[in-house]
Amino acid sequence: MHSVPARRVALTLLAHPDDAEILCAGTLIRLAEAGWEIHIATVANGDCGTTMYSREEIARIRKAEGIAGAACIGATYHCLEEPDLNVVYSKETIRKTLDLFRKVAPTLLFTHPRHDYMIDHEQTHLLARGAAFGYGAPNSSTLPLLAGSAIPWLYYCDPVGATDPYTGEVVTPSTYVDVTAQMERKAEMLACHASQREWLRAHHGMDEYIDAMRRHNADRGSEVGAEFVEAFTMHRGHPFPEHDLLAELFGGHWQTVAP
Repeated sequence: MHSVPARRVALTLLAHPDDAEILCAGTLIRLAEAGWEIHIATVANGDCGTTMYSREEIARIRKAEGIAGAACIGATYHCLEEPDLNVVYSKETIRKTLDLFRKVAPTLLFTHPRHDYMIDHEQTHLLARGAAFGYGAPNSSTLPLLAGSAIPWLYYCDPVGATDPYTGEVVTPSTYVDVTAQMERKAEMLACHASQREWLRAHHGMDEYIDAMRRHNADRGSEVGAEFVEAFTMHRGHPFPEHDLLAELFGGHWQTVAP
C-alpha cells in the first residue's frame, strides 16, 4: 500500500458540460467526501446542445448548469470556452489547457479515452494528456507553478457504451469504483443539466437522461458483483505514476463475475 499524496486535488477535463456528471461524478463525490479539492472543467461551452436557443443563449445556460452541478459537491467549474464540434488540439487550446493546469495543479486527472464516439472527446483526450505531462515545465505557461505541482495520476473514463467505437469491443477497465452509496447525489448533479433532456430527446432519441446513466453504472457493477460502479482505465506510461491510486483509495481490487 502506497501513501496517499500530500496534495489532494482532483481535476476532470472532459469535452462538454454534463460529461463529468455522467462519467465520473460518483468517484468525484467519494473523493470530496475524503477531503479532496475537486475541479470540473470542460473544453467546450455546449453551444450546440440545443434545438431551441441561439449559441450564446445555450452557452450561458449550460455554463450555469455546470456551475450548479459542481456546486452540489463543493467543486469548482471551469470552461475553456471552445465551441462544440470545434475542439481541436491546437496551439491556442494547448495554451488554455496548460494555463488551467497551472492554476489547479491536479494530483489526479480524469479525461476521455483515446477512442470515443465523438471527435470532441478524442481531441480533449489529447489536450488533457499533453497538459498532464507538460504543465510542470517552467516555460510551458506564463502562470506561476504552484508548490507540489507534479505529473498527476491519469485515468480514462469509459467511452459511451463502454465500447471502442472503431472495433465495437467492450473496453476492459483497469479500475472499478463502487459508487452505489453516491448514486443519488450523482443523479442530483446530472439533473442540474436540465437543458440536455430536450436536446437528447430530439437529437439522440433519448428521453431517459438519468436512467441511461444509472443503467450504464449498473452494467459495470454487474461485472464485479456491485450495484453501481464507475469504471476507469489507468494510464501507466512513462513518466506517469504507476500504482493504482483509485484502487488503493476505494478498494477497487475486484474479481470479475463470469457471465
